[in-house]
Amino acid sequence: QVQLQESGPGLVKPSQTLSLTCTVSGGSITTNYYYWSWIRQPPGKGLEWMGAIAYSGSTYYSPSLKSRTSISRDTSKNQFTLQLSSVTPEDTAVYYCAMATMTWALDAWGQGTLVTVSS
Repeated sequence: QVQLQESGPGLVKPSQTLSLTCTVSGGSITTNYYYWSWIRQPPGKGLEWMGAIAYSGSTYYSPSLKSRTSISRDTSKNQFTLQLSSVTPEDTAVYYCAMATMTWALDAWGQGTLVTVSS
């Protein structure tokens, strides 16, 4: 069974870059045809899909966040990483990494990590 675990700073200052890593166990991030996704949930709001990196290495981003978002991977460590630049307090949220199938159904989730943007 695939398991995902987010890691990274819990506090980021405004205008800085938020960086989170998702470590995957029980499966390879290069396995056809999975998509490794980042999703967030601001306090009191719904889930927001941010983007994904495919088994092939191709990346996909939400149009509303594309200019500030970068997703990459380290296949040797079976990890993928989110970078969100120029953060503001509105980027405060619980950030989740997740595995999506070829139909983009989210099949496995990490436990989530709270990131607060504050000076």
